[in-house]
Formats: sequence, structure tokens, C-alpha cells
Amino acid sequence: MKTVYLCGFMGCGKTTVGKLLARKLNCGFFDMDEYITEKEGMEIPKIFAEKGEKYFREAETDAIRELAEKSGVIACGGGAMLKKENAEIASAAGTVVYIDVPFETCYSRISGDKNRPIVMNNTKEELEIIYDGRVPVYGENASVTVSGDGSAEEIADRIIAAVE
Repeated sequence: MKTVYLCGFMGCGKTTVGKLLARKLNCGFFDMDEYITEKEGMEIPKIFAEKGEKYFREAETDAIRELAEKSGVIACGGGAMLKKENAEIASAAGTVVYIDVPFETCYSRISGDKNRPIVMNNTKEELEIIYDGRVPVYGENASVTVSGDGSAEEIADRIIAAVE
């Protein structure tokens, strides 16, 4: 099985769907944010605060490169596929799937999440501008786009149908 990289805006369901997808495909699951947190020995807000977003984005590239060696389902951070190099590494190693979810749905899931520095440092309006800027890039860098409407089960089944 080739690796499946899940991308999309914060709150689109990458981790929830990814865990279910990995179970259905009988393969490993890796959450990129958790991977970076373990590797760095600190939570993401602390990485942003102490080392900056640029450092974190470099850590994401390292994580994508390292996880490309494994096979399974990888839930990427919301910003990971915005960098062309990351998208190219992921596309060479497997299939990049964009989970397309409307902003309001994402926002209802992420508002107030203290583990997301970008959420904590921006208003709803600013987050929507970030969302609007990212959506076309997700689409360009993904091999497959699936609708994020419905249950995690339905989304996982859509991804299986799209990648098989």
C-alpha cells in the first residue's frame, strides 16, 4: 500500500478520519503534529513561541520526509501542504488527499483550541482569510479531493474509493 497523506484546513477531520482510515486499510497511522511534538520534546504552541513558525515549518518538512519512509496514513498539519517541497515529497511517496470542508464547519471545531497557535492569534475573520488563501493550494497540491461532508466513516470510505 502506498502512503496516504491527508491535508486540509485545521478542523477538517484529518486526524479523526485518518485513524479510522488506517484501521480500515489495516495499516499504520501517523499524526504529523504529534510526531513533531514527540521529536521536539515540546508542544506546538511552545515551538511557535520559542522557535517561531519558520522553524516549525522546517520541522514539518523534515517530518514529511521521514514519514515518507513509512507506509500508512499520515494526517498532515493544516499548513504542511502549502509548501511546494512538502507536496512534492508527499506526492512522490504516496497519494495526497485533500479533505474539503466548509470554513464554518472547521471553525466550529477549532475555535478556542489552545493547542493551535494560529487559531489563538487570529480572529474568526482573519482565520477565514487564511482559509480562503489555503483552499486553492490544497486543491493544487492534492492528487485527490474528497468532500468532508458526512461522518468520519463516510469520508474514510470516500477516500478508500478514491485511492484504490
